[in-house]
Amino acid sequence: MLLAFDTATPHVTVALHDGDRVVAEYVSTEAMKHGEMLAPGIADVLAQVGAASRDVTAVAVGVGPGPFTGLRVGLVTARTMALALEIPVYGVCTLDILAAEAMDAGHDEFQIATDARRKEVYLASYASRQRVSGPEVVKPAVAATDSLVIGRGALLYPEAFPNAAGPEHPDAAVLCDVVVRERFELLDPDPLYLRRPDAVAAQTAKKVS
Repeated sequence: MLLAFDTATPHVTVALHDGDRVVAEYVSTEAMKHGEMLAPGIADVLAQVGAASRDVTAVAVGVGPGPFTGLRVGLVTARTMALALEIPVYGVCTLDILAAEAMDAGHDEFQIATDARRKEVYLASYASRQRVSGPEVVKPAVAATDSLVIGRGALLYPEAFPNAAGPEHPDAAVLCDVVVRERFELLDPDPLYLRRPDAVAAQTAKKVS
């Protein structure tokens, strides 16, 4: 069974794929509670089908870009499970997960924009069923366009993205499909950070007086 989850946005999404189809899903919309909601989400999808963690044969995880704290929760969980169960772990760019769902809805040329906070968005462009640019972090005014832009970031800034649409957040069920069919590049489970975290270590130690 493939266990998939993404914590690169304010939501937590988890899904379980049995090799033929997605058999269980879980979504938490409690914003920024990744640490509290991911483990119960994993337990929930396993319980839905009467499975145990030992039945998981591979893990898929969204690698961002996204906020440092939430992204770290998902990646540490994925790495830990893979190590403990001695199974492979596959990373997927979170924007690619949203793009796959947009393609399934019939869209061809579009952009994906997720909320990067600080009044910025994570942005990538897609055409002919592949990513053609990005991801990058930009100000909405700089990336303003009348073209179709999908994702929470687009919906937050209608003045820059008047042709905005959902889905707002990635779906772990789609992540399963991306990995099973290798629809986008599969990555190592390393965080895709496009800027430094808010909390950084001091450059010099203070003297004790």
